[in-house]
Amino acid sequence: MEIGDFSSMTSVHNHSPNALNGDKPISRRLISTIQTKHLYTEASSMANKAPVVSGDSLLDGRIEEWLNWDRNDVTKKEIETLIANQDFDKLKKVLLKRLKFGTAGLRGRMGAGFGCMNDLVIVQTAQGVIKYLEALDIDHLQKNGIVVGYDGRHNSKRFAELTAAVFLSKGYPVYLFSDLVPTPFVPFTVTKYNSIMGVMVTASHNPKDDNGYKVYAANGCQIISPADKEIQQFIMDNLEPLEESWDTSIVADHEKKIDPLPEVLDSYLEMISQNIPDSYKEINKNCKISFVYTPMHGVGQAYMEQVMKVIGLKIIAVEEQKKPDPEFPTVKLPNPEEGKNALNLAVATANKNNVTIILANDPDADRMACAEKNKNSGEWKIFTGNELGALLGWWALQNLKASNASSSFRDIFMIASTVSSKILKTMALYEGFNFIETLTGFKWMGNKAWSLRKAGQQTIFAFEEAIGYMWTDRILDKDGIQAAAQMATLAAYLKSKDMTINDQLEAIFKQYGYHLSLNSYYICSDPEIIARIFYRLRNYNREYRGCCNPAPPLLPLYPRSVGNGKYPIINVRDLTNGYDNSRENNKAILPIQRDCQMITFHFENGLVATLRTSGTEPKLKYYTEMIAKPGQGNREEIEELLKNMVQEMNEEFLEPDKNELQLPPP
Repeated sequence: MEIGDFSSMTSVHNHSPNALNGDKPISRRLISTIQTKHLYTEASSMANKAPVVSGDSLLDGRIEEWLNWDRNDVTKKEIETLIANQDFDKLKKVLLKRLKFGTAGLRGRMGAGFGCMNDLVIVQTAQGVIKYLEALDIDHLQKNGIVVGYDGRHNSKRFAELTAAVFLSKGYPVYLFSDLVPTPFVPFTVTKYNSIMGVMVTASHNPKDDNGYKVYAANGCQIISPADKEIQQFIMDNLEPLEESWDTSIVADHEKKIDPLPEVLDSYLEMISQNIPDSYKEINKNCKISFVYTPMHGVGQAYMEQVMKVIGLKIIAVEEQKKPDPEFPTVKLPNPEEGKNALNLAVATANKNNVTIILANDPDADRMACAEKNKNSGEWKIFTGNELGALLGWWALQNLKASNASSSFRDIFMIASTVSSKILKTMALYEGFNFIETLTGFKWMGNKAWSLRKAGQQTIFAFEEAIGYMWTDRILDKDGIQAAAQMATLAAYLKSKDMTINDQLEAIFKQYGYHLSLNSYYICSDPEIIARIFYRLRNYNREYRGCCNPAPPLLPLYPRSVGNGKYPIINVRDLTNGYDNSRENNKAILPIQRDCQMITFHFENGLVATLRTSGTEPKLKYYTEMIAKPGQGNREEIEELLKNMVQEMNEEFLEPDKNELQLPPP
């Protein structure tokens, strides 16, 4: 059995109103009237009855719970082995700290314990979700049920079937896909069938030992607070597994289990075709161009082949990576964002077949990467997420012009996250459409697009720098398959004009001014160091008061320049405390994010720099972009200035040597 694969009862599969999003949050009074006895609170009394194992009454209570509740032989044996070895530190780690349900659902390492992804945690989660939905709108749940999809990771199918079993055992309809699907198929299906919720079992591009549980609301968007906190409460109130929750045998032939795949695939292909003007599809058919495509051992290959057939283009597979494989054997990380290390087999395939463009998806096919070969130098350029955002934003505008006789863009919108390039904002100023900036993540962009659609307005494109792209508002999440189809069509259009993708990128910068980015991160696992760094930035050169008292004084004192006055700062926005000195009363427009650190500096010469902690990884990230006016400087000059400024800023603001910050692996 492979590491992380504990699906002993099944084989690994390889191949309404938006109340959930906070429009009508469930009241705490309602929760208190329907909640069951809180088993975790009860654990301390249970611990008194538990056999003495560790000498820690709380841990012994959790051990007894696990051994009584878990039905998976593999994960139960894992806990029993830890007990036999008296590995109480490991037991505390996996049993005392529970995976917390957030707006991204669950994500973590597969293994035994409440702090990992496993059968018992999935059953507990599904039981909590069903109670939440019953309290939210039981009529909607009874009528339209939920959607459940899964990717090709270890245990993904098993987790999906457990989720389906919990709902089917209560008589609720479940649209359970019969095969692996891209993540965007789940929100697309939620809106197609007006389901109350969608669940996608995936860990996207995480390492192979991870898995996740992603949730979509009835509007097809990822949930936002307070829905996540309310679901978490219902999970905690329904921890003891019901007998019927384990019975996946009912899934195969249950009268309320529906396989949506055939209808959804047809609708998805139709949507893709509709989103490309006929004139561009005609160019595709007549253009002799091929693309190398890799799904990174994920779900994308079969779907991309069908999409390309519909739009009149061809792909060449990377043979070593085209089949779903939860081991991801040919890559260190199954993430096309990793650049050349992730795309080396695709480059070899392209060179062998004399192809100059590579398209790639991550394993659940919600992200898209692209690379192009320079015919003169033979070198490959891997486009950054921001560069692809500029290209696809420009292409979305061309598509709109080709299919819309109206010249008014009054109700047309594009969206980007706050750490992404400002190129769409600049385009909007020149072209007359509207631009909105949101917090990081498609949960914010998707819900904003949904709000605009309710108001009779249209979002034609949204993106984040982490190679995520949303094409129109038909699917309110990033969609790597559709983004690749549009990128391929753009490439065919440019070829018909004897241009390359990079030629068009330079044309965009010539028209709107260079927007050049330099993004990376440092590794830091010590919260005290992170707290000290950000305290110092809010109290520049003031004495540090300790991580237990990191709040700034009433008047924050941020840095005013970099390089001893050489690069003045004209504006600071701090979304951790809601400060923005460019706004009235120094109050930021975007929501406050107190659970993470995030400060943005605007420099006089056009540099925008954001320092931000990661919510899921021990990373201190920096996002920087130099924004020039049209005709201002050349690429080499701007790149050199950007590089020098970022180096000086990081040295002054982050003090990497003093704080022992680690550089990312090469």
